[in-house]
Amino acid sequence: MASQDSQTFHWHYSEFDDRNFQIRGRTFFYAVVLFSIILLTSLLLLFARWLCRIRPTSAPYLAHPPPPSQPRGLDVATINSFPIVLHDSSTSTADFGESECCICLGLFEDGEKVKVLPKCRHCYHSVCVDKWLFSQSSCPICRSSLRVDSPV
Repeated sequence: MASQDSQTFHWHYSEFDDRNFQIRGRTFFYAVVLFSIILLTSLLLLFARWLCRIRPTSAPYLAHPPPPSQPRGLDVATINSFPIVLHDSSTSTADFGESECCICLGLFEDGEKVKVLPKCRHCYHSVCVDKWLFSQSSCPICRSSLRVDSPV
């Protein structure tokens, strides 16, 4: 057994002759098909890249900015028309049932300016709700719309 393990293979360079190497039938067909698929895919990807690079400059409808959207918030005059009251812990809790601003989560203190929304009667710090109403047209809690629709 030791003699079999110690035997080494002695290959000669002449045994690696490639003169009889041939590609026949199906092997050649599959090689051509694979090469064609890779070439076609590469060309399509290059064309798509070229098309995406050229398209924005040649499309006149993309050169113009989109039309301005309708503002989502309320105008300053409408925001300023909402009533502002001074918070009094003894009467406000009974009237409005709120003791904190749900926007900043700060507690209402006595003598603080509180804005009351007319439709739902929810109360907020005046500064907090003004920022909210400039970008949104609804109550932060109940989402009731505060937009005044003008008759057309």
